[in-house]
Amino acid sequence: MCGIFAYLNYNVSRERLYILEVLFNGLRRLEYRGYDSSGIALDADAQLPSPASPSASPSDARPYAGAPPLVFRQEGKIENLVRSVYSEVDEKDVNLDAAFSVHAGIAHTRWATHGVPAPRNSHPQSSGAGDEFLVVHNGIITNYEVLKETLTRHGFTFESDTDTEVIPKLAKFVFDKSHDEEGDVTFSQVVMEVMRQLEGAYALIFKSPHYPNELIACKRGSQLILGVNELSGQQNGKSFHDVKTLTTNGKPKELFFSSDLCAIVEHTKNYLALEDNEICHIKDGSVSILKFDPHKEKPASVQRALSVLEMEVEQIKKGSYDHFMQKEIHEQPHSLKTTMRGRLKDGGVLLGGLKEYLKTIRRCRRVVFIGCGTSYNAALAARPFVEELTGIPVTMEVASDLLDRQGPIYREDTAVFVSQSGETADTLMALDYALENGALCVGITNTVGSTLSRKTHCGVHINAGCEIGVASTKAYTSQIVAMAMMALAIGSDQISTQARRDTIISGLNNLSSNVSEVLKLDVEMKELASSLIDSESLLVFGRGYNYATALEGALKVKEVALMHSEGMLAGEMKHGPLALVDENLPIIVIATRDACFSKQQSVIQQLLSRKGRLIVMCSRGDASAVCPSGSCRVIEVPEVADCLQPVINIIPLQLLAYHLTVLRGFDVDQPRNLAKSVTTQ
Repeated sequence: MCGIFAYLNYNVSRERLYILEVLFNGLRRLEYRGYDSSGIALDADAQLPSPASPSASPSDARPYAGAPPLVFRQEGKIENLVRSVYSEVDEKDVNLDAAFSVHAGIAHTRWATHGVPAPRNSHPQSSGAGDEFLVVHNGIITNYEVLKETLTRHGFTFESDTDTEVIPKLAKFVFDKSHDEEGDVTFSQVVMEVMRQLEGAYALIFKSPHYPNELIACKRGSQLILGVNELSGQQNGKSFHDVKTLTTNGKPKELFFSSDLCAIVEHTKNYLALEDNEICHIKDGSVSILKFDPHKEKPASVQRALSVLEMEVEQIKKGSYDHFMQKEIHEQPHSLKTTMRGRLKDGGVLLGGLKEYLKTIRRCRRVVFIGCGTSYNAALAARPFVEELTGIPVTMEVASDLLDRQGPIYREDTAVFVSQSGETADTLMALDYALENGALCVGITNTVGSTLSRKTHCGVHINAGCEIGVASTKAYTSQIVAMAMMALAIGSDQISTQARRDTIISGLNNLSSNVSEVLKLDVEMKELASSLIDSESLLVFGRGYNYATALEGALKVKEVALMHSEGMLAGEMKHGPLALVDENLPIIVIATRDACFSKQQSVIQQLLSRKGRLIVMCSRGDASAVCPSGSCRVIEVPEVADCLQPVINIIPLQLLAYHLTVLRGFDVDQPRNLAKSVTTQ
C-alpha cells in the first residue's frame, strides 16, 4: 500500500539537492508497493520571504521562527513529482546548493483509499496555513469522520478527501490547546495525545517547524522501520544493545524511517522494526523510543536493540533483466536453495523456528491454514501433503472470510498464517483473532522482523530474498517448499510414512535443478503468449495437488496481463464450466503424473469432443498419452515427486503471464490498481 520514507542527517553537511535525491530514491525503492501519487516535504532557507505551501500566504503571521517547510505533491508516477519539484524550485529560486548540518525530510507514495488520486489528497497532509504540522501516513483511520466533525466545529477547514488530514489538524489543535493552558509542550507529548484519539491501523511520521530538525514516528498495525547509519566508527556486522545509547554520542550520522527494508539497504544495514504503540523520537541526533499506553498519562521509555540486515543492494536491482517479475521468476532455482539451506540434514528436516513446538502441533485437533491471494494458494497446494504426512485434518481459511464469519478457532487448533510481507492487514487481524481464541499460531513469511513473525508463537522464514514485483512468483514456490519441510518435520515421528518422506526429501534436494530445466521453456511460453494476446478469457483446470496451481496460474494472468482468467477444479467441470467451452476459448489443463492423471486424461477427451482450444501441461514424455490425436498444444515439464510438482508446474504459467503482459503493453511490476503489501482491509 502506501510507502513512507524519511531522512535526517545530523552533524554532517548535506546539500538540499543531495537530500532531495535521497528522498526521491527512497520513494523509488517503495514503488513496488503500489501507488497513484506522491509527495515530499523538506526545510526552506531561513531567509525565504514567503512560504512554499499553497495553503499559506506571505502575509501570514507565523507562530514559529523561520520559513515554512517546502511541500510538494503530485499525482501519478514518482518521476512526475521529480519533474514538478525541480520546476517549482526553479520558479521560486530555491537554492539547491544550500547545505544543512541537520535536516529532516519526509516523503510518501499514496495508494488511494479515501479520495481520488490528486495533489490535494497526496501526502504529506498539512495542519493548514503555515504547515505547522505535516504528516505522512500508511493505513486507515476508522474514526476520522468523528474527528473531522469535531475539528470543523473548532474552526478547522479541510482541503482534502483523505482520512489522514485529521491527523496534522488534530496535532495543531493539541499543540495550540497545550500552549494556551500549560505553555511549553514537547513534540512527543503532542503525538501521544494524537495517538490517544486515533482508531484504526497506521504508521505515521510527523514533521513540524515548531520542532525544527526533529522527526517523530509511531505505529499501530502498519510496519515501520528505523535505519541508523553512523558515519564515523560504525560497528559493521554487530548488533547494538540499545539504539538510544548508540545515537547519543553526538557523532555524524544519518537516520532513516521506511515502510520497508528495501528502501534503506543501500544506506545502512543497522535497523530496528518499531513495535505497535511505540513512539520513536529523533532529536539532536538521538533516538528515544517510548511505549504508548492509552490508559496511562506518561509513556514508558523502551530499550531497543538494532539488528543487522542480511540483504544486499543487488537484490533490489533488476540487473540484466527488463523487469523485476522476470528477474524473480528466473531467480527461483537460487531462492529455493536458500529456502532449504541448512534445513535438510542427515535425511531429515531441521526447522529451528518450530523445534520447540513440534510436540504441541502433533497433538493438535486440526491445522488451519489462513492467508490471502497467492499465499492462500500456496497453503492450498501444501494441504494434501500436510494431511498425508501428519495425519492431522487441515482446513483452509481466507483471512477476510474468517473474520467476517467469526469462524470457530479452538485452543486445540494450530493456526498457520501465510504472508509474503508479514504485514497483510486481513491476515494480521485473523492472527489477533486466533490469539484471542488461544490457538497455537505459526507464521510462514518472507520478511524477518515483520509483524507476523513477531506476533506468532513460532514459524518458518522462507528466505526467498526481497521480492519487488507486485505479482508474487519466487515467494509462492518458496512458501510451498517451506510448508513441505514443515509437514516433514511434524510427521517425522511416524514410521509408516518413512519411505514417502525419503522420496520427498530426495525430490527437494533435486528441485532447484528441475526448476532450472523448466525455465528453459521461456521462449516457448513467449510463443504461446503471442498466440493468446487477443483472447479475452482463459480457463485453467487442475485437480489434486494442482488445483492450487490452476488458481495461482489464473491469478497471475489476471493480475498482470489484465485478462479475465479463472482457475477451476477439474472435477467440477461438468457442473457448469463445460457450457463455456468452444473453439475460441483457450483452456489450460494441468495433467502431470500423479494419482489424478487418468481423471485428467478423461477431462481432456471431454473438452476435445466439444472442440475445445486446449493447451495441456504434462510430464516429459507424456504428450502422446494426454493428446493422442495431436490436436492440442502441449507443454512438457520435468516430473518430480507428486507433492512437489506444483512448484514445477507454476513456472510455465508465471512465464506465460509475464510475456502476455509485455506483449499487451501493460506495466509488469506495478499492475493497475494493485499493491504489493495490502495493509488495509
